[in-house]
Amino acid sequence: MNQTARIREAVRIGASACPHDCPSTCALEVELNADGTIGRIHGAKDNSYTAGVICAKVARYAEREHHPDRVMRPLLRVGAKGGGKFEAVSWDKALDAVAEKFLDAEARHGAEAVWPYYYAGTMGLVMRDGINRLRHAKKYSGFHSTICVNASYTGFAAGTGRIAGPDPREMAKSDLVVIWGTNPVNTQVNVMTHATRARKERGAKIAAVDVYMNGTMAQADLAVLVKPGTDAALACAVMHCLFRDGKADRDYLEKFTDAPGELEAHLQSRTPQWASAICGTPVETIEAFARLVGERKRAYFRLGYGFARSRNGPASMHAASCIPAVTGAWRHEGGGAFHNNAAIYHWNKTMIEGQDVLDPKVRMLDQSRIGAILLGERDALGEGPPVTALLIQNTNPLSVAPDQTKVKAGFARDDLFVCVHEQFMTETARVADVVLPATTFLEHDDVYQGGGHQHILLGPKLVEPPGECHSNHEVICALARRVGASHPGFGMTPRQLIDWTLQKSGWGTLDNLERQKWIDCQPPFEEAHYLNGFNWPDKKFRFKPDWPTVPFRSPYHCGPVDKLPVLPDYVPLIEVADAEHPFRLTTSPARGFLNSTFNETPTSLTQEKRPNVIIHPEDAAALGIRDGDRVVLGNSRGEVRLHARLFDGVHRGVLVAESIWPNSAYEDGRGINTLTGADPIAPYGGAAFHDNKVWVRKEKARA
Repeated sequence: MNQTARIREAVRIGASACPHDCPSTCALEVELNADGTIGRIHGAKDNSYTAGVICAKVARYAEREHHPDRVMRPLLRVGAKGGGKFEAVSWDKALDAVAEKFLDAEARHGAEAVWPYYYAGTMGLVMRDGINRLRHAKKYSGFHSTICVNASYTGFAAGTGRIAGPDPREMAKSDLVVIWGTNPVNTQVNVMTHATRARKERGAKIAAVDVYMNGTMAQADLAVLVKPGTDAALACAVMHCLFRDGKADRDYLEKFTDAPGELEAHLQSRTPQWASAICGTPVETIEAFARLVGERKRAYFRLGYGFARSRNGPASMHAASCIPAVTGAWRHEGGGAFHNNAAIYHWNKTMIEGQDVLDPKVRMLDQSRIGAILLGERDALGEGPPVTALLIQNTNPLSVAPDQTKVKAGFARDDLFVCVHEQFMTETARVADVVLPATTFLEHDDVYQGGGHQHILLGPKLVEPPGECHSNHEVICALARRVGASHPGFGMTPRQLIDWTLQKSGWGTLDNLERQKWIDCQPPFEEAHYLNGFNWPDKKFRFKPDWPTVPFRSPYHCGPVDKLPVLPDYVPLIEVADAEHPFRLTTSPARGFLNSTFNETPTSLTQEKRPNVIIHPEDAAALGIRDGDRVVLGNSRGEVRLHARLFDGVHRGVLVAESIWPNSAYEDGRGINTLTGADPIAPYGGAAFHDNKVWVRKEKARA
């Protein structure tokens, strides 16, 4: 049945926005059936970025919305911690139990013993960020958000001074789209929509840079395969060629950049041969890439998150962002560099987050170091009290957080109280003391911003929640009453919060947004392309970043800042392979899952099959490993058992494990993040998910 026929069968079509942790933040059309269920979800054709295209996993969201395993009632643990046994209780009993434990933790150790912990299971401003209102009103421990953007934002802002760039729709007007360190075929399909349109309508070329021959690399005209953590070497070699071959825009460099002469001199030794020895890319491929960039000034660099999730990630991002400054691509429509549009929205979140009662003296705890924090390691915990009570929303740290051995040990503490507000019984929910049933994005009101585009979108409540599911906002407000937290935001509905925030941020009213469905916030061309100057006092793009002063949303510094390069360069801060750990492992996103979301839906499970690790056939042969064999990966953090998938689309010595499977999908219950480290990336923290040295061996047959 075609899409038009399916839509006609639905009683009506509801407009919404995808809430999941993806820069596309797609505008949606949801089939709403007479019985209160949903049908298929489609991309909104009249949204100029979504352009009618969404990923398959969201299109079949009915599998998740109406899944029989959704948590429907509040649950109270019975029996041993982590035993997975619960009894259904009333909301009042569950919330009273949570409040009692929070008040007890506060009485024993002070308010900082309570740590509200969340992330991006929903990207809605009300339902994701409202937990901070409770935190700030009660002076609970601060939350240094580090899992996702810190390394990439820092690297991009190091040059531009701002997290914003050319209109992402300009990809369709480019002559060369460079997709670097992201696999949009898996993770943000709309990038491919606009890039392939440029190829079809303009004869544009698509170049992709990544660590394995994934779906995006397969669709590119030029696929540039690098080793993990070596992107800066490639970027430097490309710039070397641009200067060497007379393709640098010297007029632009003189007017818009800080140190073009120093950069050119620095790059003289960064030849393709030098880079090839580091990143593994053949010299001829580097030269071909540099020719494409030099000949096609209207080049759009779409820079992703993945290649920055290494210990040298900020330096890699900065180096890649320097290339269009050398060519002057910023001058042209369809040219420049783009990572995210976070800076264009100028939100006033006072009411949502309670920023007016934020106390800067309250300690900040690093999200990525939750294992070390719960184990009481002083360098992670700071000078304050132990964390003895957690409230968790929108995330599943027992699966997605790094250094899983420590995370699991921390959650196993008998003196730790954990409340998890969730849609499914995730790994984290199973070790909780109280589990509260949560709504999905279709069951509450919220507002969203595009990261990979430039729209504010409304996501209204379209269906009633099943069972006794309550929204994040309802839970936060109910707990606030019980623990004595006071703030006007606790007395407002989600719609009132949305309206207040829109008006105070200069985006009109909720009524207006509801009529329009979204607001196009794209800045003027001159501003988006920094033609009036970059966001620094001297208005110059910085080839020489002052790393400790790069603008970021947190003053929390960490990691070896002094080892970051003065000019764009490869710095070996990564976990370099050694004799004991001869392989480099990256944990890349799967197509059927989104972090640990969708790993409960039947179609995604069937599509992904089982946890695998990609290994080069020659490496496998040397280890006596055949395709499909059970293998063990290990390092100082632990061991993981999964199956080998032989594939020559990686460099030798590189392993790729796609997706975050439930821990239960692994034979011994240890997921892939057992192998990832939580040590912070300089200068503002972050987890190096794609930067791990490991060994691998064939699993011995068991008796």
